Amino acid sequence: MQTYSGRFRISTAGAIAAAALVGASGLAALAIPAQVFAEAHQTNPYVGATQYVNPLWKAEVESEAVAQQATNPSLAAKMRIVENQPTAVWLDSMGAIAGPAGGMGLAAHLNAALSQKGSGPEVVNIIVYDLPGRDCNALASNGELPATAAGLATYETSYIDPIVAILGNSAYSSLRIAAVIEPDSLPNIVTNSGVPACQTAGPFYESGIEYALNKLHALGNVYNFVDAAHSGWLGWSSNSGPAANEFAKVARATTAGMASVDGFITDTANTTPLQEQFITGSSTVNGQQAISGTFYQYNPDVDEQSYTADMYSRLVSAGFPSSIGMVVDTSRNGWGGSARPTAPSTSTVVDTWVTATKDDRRPHRGAWCNPSGAGLGNLPTATPGGYPNSHLFAFIWAKPPGESDGSSVAIPNNQGKGFDRMCDPTYAPPGAGWNGQLTGALPNAPLSGGWFPAQFDQLVTNANPAIGGPTPTPPPATPTPVRTPTPPPATPTPATPTPVGTVTPTQPPVTPTPVRTPTQPPATPTPRPTATPSPGTAKCSASLHVDNQWGNGFVATITVFNTGTVATKTWKVTWTWSGNQSIVNSWNAAVTTAGTAVTALNMSYNNVIAPGGNTTWGLQAGFTGTNTLPTLSCSAT
Repeated sequence: MQTYSGRFRISTAGAIAAAALVGASGLAALAIPAQVFAEAHQTNPYVGATQYVNPLWKAEVESEAVAQQATNPSLAAKMRIVENQPTAVWLDSMGAIAGPAGGMGLAAHLNAALSQKGSGPEVVNIIVYDLPGRDCNALASNGELPATAAGLATYETSYIDPIVAILGNSAYSSLRIAAVIEPDSLPNIVTNSGVPACQTAGPFYESGIEYALNKLHALGNVYNFVDAAHSGWLGWSSNSGPAANEFAKVARATTAGMASVDGFITDTANTTPLQEQFITGSSTVNGQQAISGTFYQYNPDVDEQSYTADMYSRLVSAGFPSSIGMVVDTSRNGWGGSARPTAPSTSTVVDTWVTATKDDRRPHRGAWCNPSGAGLGNLPTATPGGYPNSHLFAFIWAKPPGESDGSSVAIPNNQGKGFDRMCDPTYAPPGAGWNGQLTGALPNAPLSGGWFPAQFDQLVTNANPAIGGPTPTPPPATPTPVRTPTPPPATPTPATPTPVGTVTPTQPPVTPTPVRTPTQPPATPTPRPTATPSPGTAKCSASLHVDNQWGNGFVATITVFNTGTVATKTWKVTWTWSGNQSIVNSWNAAVTTAGTAVTALNMSYNNVIAPGGNTTWGLQAGFTGTNTLPTLSCSAT
């Protein structure tokens, strides 16, 4: 997993530039009253809060904007919008806690956050990332601690304890600290148990995370979010079910039990799209499932909105409270630009159709390193609408855009960073589904964590939604669904085959290159006003996704997409069951049945869907025999 290093080394000039951005308080302790009012622990820390803008990353972005100003002023202007977005602080070593001489450690970042904080709440996103035997199935991000009892003791006393001591300072009690707990660790236990290094590291992962959750949960202003990988890694039911049980196992071992976890984060430092425009888990091509193709390998969770809905349901079934929330890292999953599809392919060949239709431009879902064609995703947002079954707390930028995932070639270094061929654009991986394709990694990349201007330029250029353009209209807010009957068993019977091969997780970064001293930036341009739409046609399509299935029942989400050019006034979804299915309950749609025929009409609160937007409704159904999914039709006015 590619990550950002908290050990962001900067030159003297860079330190001065950073200090100019945040003031002296960003680099030295503030004069803060001994007692600061601490609010009660919130269900969702992002509600009503701003998020911390890392001044070191902002300085890197500004330096690239300066470099682009003369030749591409439009791109530079977009970069100056991006530089004000919040990103996480990665604590990827013990040294990152105190920080380098003249730089910023954890306390300095918290002081800077206090200087940014207005009258409302402020969230500081930190990444806790230094387990013994870290990234057991990776090469570019192995950690500093061995997977031994001694390594675990060092992790607890020299890594977690110092972090807790700083966060526990009463000076910071007015901040909300969102802690992402150890990316890739527990997912590696689930899927890579056959890897010797993971077999050795697994027990230390569990013990280390249990210790971290205990210590951090004891601080009322800290919110723990456990990493849950992404849809391309754990989307198969044979992975997601065991993953939910593994997460529950570790949480139950803590002193506070399930209460020690506030939620889960997905797509950390990855690029899996939030929502594919034209593909769902039930899409068919010439009578065949689209997910049967090489790219998806029967994985029903084609994007993060479907995966978070799927995983939330499994987590609650495994014993987590329904109040938990999901967070998605949208820092690089936009996939905009000229290569973004504008309509589904007309091919009748599954692989051809998927390749031409998917937003995700990677050659394989396991291509994690500096992927060519990626773009910035949704800006950091609290409680984003449109995905009610995902129970989203927020979109955040956990991975600071522009930080390399790993070097394109082997680069000697004294930081313990290896060379992973997945970062080599000339390498054709031998695993299942690659079929001789190259990695698609960008060339000339620095060591992981180093500033990579070419990648950042591409991310801004390919951003979706576009930077500086009209603000997209979100789908109408959908009321909370009517509570359905008792949820299905904790581990549903796998409905899809185990993935062929293991998706290699992304890798962590190292110390970035020195920040260049920025020159005075021009004023940030005012975003262009939204254009008045011309008259068009109301059209829609619909897809059905089985969120959970057990014995003789299942729960499904139906997504209605506006594929026309004007907002819908009404919509209707119809289908005919092919087997012995019957609807037990439904919500957010007026559903009627006549034999095997089903008709669903919009409600008064979700009839309007903006062009390109969507809304969802749900159902619970029972069945006998084979649960064959129907083909849906949609009409709109």
